[in-house]
Amino acid sequence: MAKLVFGMNVSLDGYVDHDRFAPEPALFRYFIEQTRNTSGSIYGRGLYELMRYWDGDEWAQDGLEQGDLRAFAEAWRAMPKWVASRSLKQVGPNATLIGDDVAAAVRKLKADVDGEIEVGGPKLAASLVRLGLIDEYHLFLHPVVLGQGAPFFAGVQPKLRLVGSERIGEGTVKLTYAPA
Repeated sequence: MAKLVFGMNVSLDGYVDHDRFAPEPALFRYFIEQTRNTSGSIYGRGLYELMRYWDGDEWAQDGLEQGDLRAFAEAWRAMPKWVASRSLKQVGPNATLIGDDVAAAVRKLKADVDGEIEVGGPKLAASLVRLGLIDEYHLFLHPVVLGQGAPFFAGVQPKLRLVGSERIGEGTVKLTYAPA
């Protein structure tokens, strides 16, 4: 049975925004290993469309194929992905579209897949929180205050208990919570 983990970079005031801050090199290398070792990821449409960047080679700008960028792209391409969307008609390589019954599809994934499945996107995660399907939360806390944006906990207030903390690099703390 798979464990569903919702994890994202988050500001000190609780917002996720890939445009306003990015992972430092140590955290990026952490994400490479995480992506290599996960059993797959479930994405909402918005985050999936953002992450499709790694399907192409735009990251290798001007022909520079930097080692960590290439390693992440290769890991992301190899990882199975499931995309919850009613508006997308097709998804890229190594991805499966989940249409109308997201709850049933996610329950089936949890039952059929071994290991950890990452959940990407706060709106999708919120719907899975309401269904009691998230097993763990990973907040990669950055020393940044945004003041606005998409909240990590999008309209849900789960009761949580701290199960771990880890410093990654110079400025990031990974906080791990489980439902209380």
